Amino acid sequence: MDNSSGVGVLDKAALVLTALESGPATLAGLVAATGLARPTAHRLAVALEHHRLVARDMQGRFILGPRLAELSAAAGEDRLLAAAGPVLARLRDITGESAQLWRRQGDYRVCVAAAERPSGLRDTIPVGSQITMRAGSAAQILLAWEDPDRMHRGLQTAAFSAAALAGIRRRGWAQSVGEREAGVASVSAPVRSPSGKIIAAVSVSGPLERLSRQPGRMHAPAVLAAAERLSEALRRAAE
Repeated sequence: MDNSSGVGVLDKAALVLTALESGPATLAGLVAATGLARPTAHRLAVALEHHRLVARDMQGRFILGPRLAELSAAAGEDRLLAAAGPVLARLRDITGESAQLWRRQGDYRVCVAAAERPSGLRDTIPVGSQITMRAGSAAQILLAWEDPDRMHRGLQTAAFSAAALAGIRRRGWAQSVGEREAGVASVSAPVRSPSGKIIAAVSVSGPLERLSRQPGRMHAPAVLAAAERLSEALRRAAE
């Protein structure tokens, strides 16, 4: 079957990406896998690297880049947001605290959905709010399963440590107490794509006087259950 689209440079770029689907490759490996001339393979790989569709591993080999994961996550965003409303409302009602759904965008996390506590003292975070990845339980979740290089860069300015992220990976949830804002505590858990990638964080947040200095003891089970419901909704949608 002819796989040519009629646009030669795109067809060759697709060959490079397809070759990297099976794992890291040196330039010689790309040439062997694609049949492209060495200068052409190098030029395309470097151009794709510029657009973050290709990256390099610690040995300098070419690998698929982070932009592909971001595009994949964006493709599932409508399904995630469609499921988020009732799940966050239920989480709010169970915990009595404001609930949010966060996604990472570069050095920030963005609130893409929320269910606010209707009255009383609460942590109000409007949809669309951008907060740095330096602090908070949602930031911990969104960084804990990143690749080592990106995790290391994130930890350089973070209020939490690599040891804290290792603990989060073991137990599956994160908490913060006054880390993002004095007097505010939160609990977060990861939402996974059908492939298992962490694509979002579900959180509850509220005043320290209600959540205590161990908010995970109070709300981790409910937050974990909400995150699993969203992950399951994405799995069903992908079937």
